[in-house]
Amino acid sequence: MSWIIVLVVIAAVVFWVVGAYNRLVSLRNKFKNAFAQIDVQLKRRYDLIPNLVETAKAYMKHERETLENVIRARNSAVTANTAAAADPGSPQAIQGLVLAEGALSGALSKLFALAEAYPDLKANQNMMQLTEELTGTENKISFARQAFNDSVMSYNTAVQQFPTNVIAGAFTFAPAELLQSTESEEEKQAVRVQF
Repeated sequence: MSWIIVLVVIAAVVFWVVGAYNRLVSLRNKFKNAFAQIDVQLKRRYDLIPNLVETAKAYMKHERETLENVIRARNSAVTANTAAAADPGSPQAIQGLVLAEGALSGALSKLFALAEAYPDLKANQNMMQLTEELTGTENKISFARQAFNDSVMSYNTAVQQFPTNVIAGAFTFAPAELLQSTESEEEKQAVRVQF
């Protein structure tokens, strides 16, 4: 009789370990999928930026440095996004992406601020369409980031709570990094762009 009790206890522990492990794998896959959604929107954003710069270039001949800064920041963000997409659980990759995206946002803000001084550019149909598409993409990125952060929060909670933290430690489930803004309070204010 005592052997039956011991076997039932061992079976219960084994089932619990398997269940906890599978839950951690599921949560990790959810946050990786959530990052894939961000990746799709970021790639769309990166594809729009060269068109935006080309349109602006025709009107902003004296603002070459600003246009080049936007392209450099975009290329840096593409590289950082590729590294983060390869391992969305890596804190270094996510921090690199956050920094690169912050630099790109800053460069775009400067471009839009300078564009205000060019009425013909503001009235250009192509520029208005690109700006509208970029705004829509930025909104999608915001929603995708929120979904990613929610998924990471659920995963990190499971990794850190007892008793699943024992399984997480045994199978090297490391906490994931949230996508946080690097902007100052001033920069967090919405940029008002009118064309």
